[in-house]
Amino acid sequence: MFQAESPTSNLLTQEVHPSVNSVFKRLLDIAGSLVGLFILMLVFVPVAIAIKLDSPGPIFFRQERYGLHGRKFYIRKFRSMVVNAEQLKSLVSNEASGLIFKNERDPRVTRVGRFLRSSSLDELPQFWNVLVGEMSLVGTRPPTGDEVAQYNERHWQRLNVKPGLTGEWQVSGRSNIKDFEQVVDLDLRYQKQWHPLYDLAIIAKTIYAIFAKVGAC
Repeated sequence: MFQAESPTSNLLTQEVHPSVNSVFKRLLDIAGSLVGLFILMLVFVPVAIAIKLDSPGPIFFRQERYGLHGRKFYIRKFRSMVVNAEQLKSLVSNEASGLIFKNERDPRVTRVGRFLRSSSLDELPQFWNVLVGEMSLVGTRPPTGDEVAQYNERHWQRLNVKPGLTGEWQVSGRSNIKDFEQVVDLDLRYQKQWHPLYDLAIIAKTIYAIFAKVGAC
């Protein structure tokens, strides 16, 4: 099993990106996460009821992910798949290339789950990860352990910033981008172009993409 604090990972993630220590970015994360958690409180009851009525199982899906410099943490989402989705994954074809998994008509996704994904409501619980500092509003999507176990040095550069709820990938096509190397290109472009106000631009584009359902899963 991959270990986040392995010597190899430490060697590949020594760079400290300026966004990591940005006071403005952290204050933006705190403010945004509080707004997001307030929205979560407003929609929790109807979403929870819909999930329970649609598919037996828990309301939340909990998964191990890897963040800044390979640090392990756990995210929670509103459950959008059947409870045995991980066991059924090998039966679903991967329409993406590289170290990501995508299937536009994934049969494991429930009816309510499709709505939650297209509206991004399934992501709301992750505002807690943002509030406690494990994630940021804007960054790169946090990979799973089986993905980072196959990373090369270029891929590891994605994790020189905090993982984010949104980022260049989401505002550049989201599920329409199915090449992992292109995802890496976008993540590294974000790191290169980042400045304190850049996150605001990506957040604005994300809000538009959600309501316009641009590249929605």
